[in-house]
Amino acid sequence: MKIKWWQKLLSYIKPINIVQTSSDYNDYLELNLVNGRYQLCTEEAIYSYADKYDNFKLAFQQIRTEYLNFENILMLGFGLGSVPFMLEKLFKKHFRMVGIEIDDEIIYLASKYVIPDLKSEINMIRADAYSFVYQCSEKFDLIIVDVFQSDVIPEVFENEDFLEQLSEILSPTGYILYNRLAFNEEDKATSKQFFNDHFLKIFPGATILPTRGNYILSDKDVFINAM
Repeated sequence: MKIKWWQKLLSYIKPINIVQTSSDYNDYLELNLVNGRYQLCTEEAIYSYADKYDNFKLAFQQIRTEYLNFENILMLGFGLGSVPFMLEKLFKKHFRMVGIEIDDEIIYLASKYVIPDLKSEINMIRADAYSFVYQCSEKFDLIIVDVFQSDVIPEVFENEDFLEQLSEILSPTGYILYNRLAFNEEDKATSKQFFNDHFLKIFPGATILPTRGNYILSDKDVFINAM
């Protein structure tokens, strides 16, 4: 849905509420227009914020040139579509994306407010991301894991069987970007423990990119300034 000029202008002065709603998976969802961009929030977290979704914006800015030629993307936890939005608008990429989202209400909002303005092929599927990975036989150049229940990653996405299955649907030259919280010292310690105890076990060449309040993990050395 196109933003009216006066809404966009006013949103730089104060947030404009577009929708307040709820779903079976989120007791509270709020879609606002902030600084000319759609922002989707729960009470505890920002789910999507167009090209201001800084963790992935910074990650794509840090990816080595040879890894930017992806065509086929799997997005686990689609949200409002910040990643495809920024790939098109900021990085001038066109691609095919399979977006997995379990929340019907979020799919509705993304389909109404974001996807119509994208030119890339976006195939939205309502599914549990964990189950989808085990049923999928397609290979992807890039797999993005951005799966949160509010501000918590469900435990099933942290087990080694799940990570192994991700590797099964990754193309030989493809790579994974896995979003983790790193907002405070506790978050950082938890994410580093997951990386050292589990992620590295499945992906020995893995690296971490610190972003603003998050870590982006990759199964390969794809970042220019990784830890």
